[in-house]
Amino acid sequence: MTTHWAGYLALILFVIAYVFVMVEEFTHFRKSKPVILVAGLIWAIIAGVYASNGLPHAAEEALRHNILEYAELFLFLLVAMTYIEAMRERHVFEKLKVWLISRGFSFRQLFWLTGFLAFFISPIADNLTTALIMGAVVMAVGGSNTRFISIGFVNIVVAANAGGA
Repeated sequence: MTTHWAGYLALILFVIAYVFVMVEEFTHFRKSKPVILVAGLIWAIIAGVYASNGLPHAAEEALRHNILEYAELFLFLLVAMTYIEAMRERHVFEKLKVWLISRGFSFRQLFWLTGFLAFFISPIADNLTTALIMGAVVMAVGGSNTRFISIGFVNIVVAANAGGA
């Protein structure tokens, strides 16, 4: 389909949706609306082309596969965020913050410690879960120090990917 007219049309629609996403600040048009609309249009075009060529089952199989992948990711994120929220509700991050601060760690030591922990947690947990957990720790410890928080997040992502599953 990459050289078919439908492939070119899908690409044009994608670019148009992407432009709407980029100018969202000026248009005040939610990013999700053009993306979802164009995704539906692209799937409809693909289904129409496959049906007209006598291959409706191939389009159906591809759609089912993509919906399954989306559902898996959605459920994983739902569980991970529920886990993080349960830990926040039980003040785990606040207690960890107090423990880390009472030890007298500097921001530099906290930077290395959170990276070290992310590196070794990521093979056990998922990279995304590790980033969510350690990100919550960095936010709790960093307070209003946005410089530490932003560089700490970068450190966590790099460490989780380096040690990850």
